[in-house]
Amino acid sequence: MKSKAVRLYGKNDLRLETFDLPPIKEDEILAKVVCDSICMSSWKASHEADVHKRIPRDVAQNPTIIGHEFAGEIVEVGSRWRDEFQVGDKFSIQPALNDENGPVGVLSAPGYSYHYIGGDATYIVIPNVVMEKGCLLKYTGAGYYPAALSEPLSCVIGAMHANYHTSPGSYNHRMEIRDNGYMAILAGAGPMGLAAINYTILRPDRRPKLLVVTDIDDTRLRRASQLYSPEMAAKNGIELKYINTGAMSDPAQELRALTGNHGYDDVFVFAPVAAIIEQGDAMLAFDGCLNFFSGPSKADFKAPFNFYNVHYAYTHLVGTSGGNTDDMKEALAMMTQGLDPSGFVTHIGGLDAVIDTTLNLPSIPGGKKLIYTHLTMPLTAIADFEAKGRDNPLFAELHRLCLTHNGLWNVEAETLLLEHIIEC
Repeated sequence: MKSKAVRLYGKNDLRLETFDLPPIKEDEILAKVVCDSICMSSWKASHEADVHKRIPRDVAQNPTIIGHEFAGEIVEVGSRWRDEFQVGDKFSIQPALNDENGPVGVLSAPGYSYHYIGGDATYIVIPNVVMEKGCLLKYTGAGYYPAALSEPLSCVIGAMHANYHTSPGSYNHRMEIRDNGYMAILAGAGPMGLAAINYTILRPDRRPKLLVVTDIDDTRLRRASQLYSPEMAAKNGIELKYINTGAMSDPAQELRALTGNHGYDDVFVFAPVAAIIEQGDAMLAFDGCLNFFSGPSKADFKAPFNFYNVHYAYTHLVGTSGGNTDDMKEALAMMTQGLDPSGFVTHIGGLDAVIDTTLNLPSIPGGKKLIYTHLTMPLTAIADFEAKGRDNPLFAELHRLCLTHNGLWNVEAETLLLEHIIEC
């Protein structure tokens, strides 16, 4: 079986290549990748290459396939797994395998560390460790892109579950955000912030009574409020406020005032900016939990934190990186039940667009860049479908379908695109 994939050889050295996959063993699975969502983590890995903790030191001689937020369908199943998986099953993969015997030890992950499995490929071999670790996850919902986006959503879910609170006189940690409490998502109108807003509003088990989302970009805030409106949140008992803090002289104090100066029980920081961390710290209520969600690129990144309040006001700090398998299962279950992550997606492209998109990701505006790996197509903003549709009937129809879904990517548009694929 031949595959075409984007492989990493070194710093900023990504190559789109066709190569032979080995025949699968009895404990392996051959799969077709349908789509992959490009993550900032792939940008970091491509820029750091063999110094990245998940990239093998010999990547120049043994390149790895990039992309770890992907979905597809099973093509062939080795005899060991035929009782659990069938040809045609749709799937997503939890990349955090915790594979202590992997190419770089416990941090080994598809999309970083392996030669024959990664999201930016047409076909892959799923190794036995993925199934053994319970990381090959079936998806029974509509379309493919929701399954691909289950990984970034799981990161948000994991963060919410990682927060904790205590009771006066007890040091027992009660995991989770405070139910019916005050929550803030700072720098929260980007792609992952949108995921957090969506999950917070729609999760069935616990919700804050007030959710404040901040940013310093009116365009991003406007789009967030259109996708996840205060009216939508109110139906689920949440008061949702979108606030631009750019012109505030004292953002922490002004935001605290919205809680009657109680402070925020849960604060999530979605940008690696010291001033935002300091702001979040100043907003915390008694026993408030600050979750530093955004991963910094500098190993010596630091920010001030009020340790007087840590001691006397029981404030505390947690950090999360990715979600676990249970978090992904929760994400897939919510999508099967109707949660649509299409609000994350702003661009669509083919496998030929992966290299430029990955290497330049921080400078490309918008949200998630969704790649259909069997397609030849430049990275195209959904907002540009209408203009491209004047000369291309396919884009005209894609624009029409997105219009019927509030301008968002959708299963009908995906189905149409897959029907018109020209193999790359």
